Amino acid sequence: MKQFTQSVRIFLVLTLLTGILYPLAVAGIVRLAFPYQASGSMIRSGGTVTGSALIGQQFTDHKYFRSRPSAVDYNPLPSGGSNLAAISMQLKNFVSAREKDFRRVYNIGTGIPVPQDMLFFSASGLDPDISPEAARLQLDEIARERRLDPAHKAALDSLVERSIESPQFGFLGQRRDNVLKLNLALDSLTKR
Repeated sequence: MKQFTQSVRIFLVLTLLTGILYPLAVAGIVRLAFPYQASGSMIRSGGTVTGSALIGQQFTDHKYFRSRPSAVDYNPLPSGGSNLAAISMQLKNFVSAREKDFRRVYNIGTGIPVPQDMLFFSASGLDPDISPEAARLQLDEIARERRLDPAHKAALDSLVERSIESPQFGFLGQRRDNVLKLNLALDSLTKR
């Protein structure tokens, strides 16, 4: 009985230390050291939260940059990819349809390749970024939809270039543009 009582005491003390106090301490330190990230990397516009820099959103209006396709319809709860094999006929049909749609919407000829990120789902289905090449291919349609003059068109080009984020730590990932940040900057640019 003595060993059982000691075991229960040790269990309770370790549960308190490792299950409650340690996680609270780490969460508190993280909140102090990285408040933006600890709050979900929320992006605010005009005092209201418009989204997270880490979770992709769907933009269907041609006045905005289009996000990468999502296998979960941009729902963060069941995040995940399509899990279709590289040899899947269904995947081939999805990619072919997305490519035709992208070429039609953005009036892109067959001689220009469509970036892979506009054709395939990301692993999470929630990737908030697109390649700079994908952003550049959308500029003419955005300028047309917003009825921008050539001076503003040059500002759009500059906007995409200024918004490019480098690979993390200089070598992890690829150069990318965050779609939500781009679209908010686009709204600010065209309100002037």
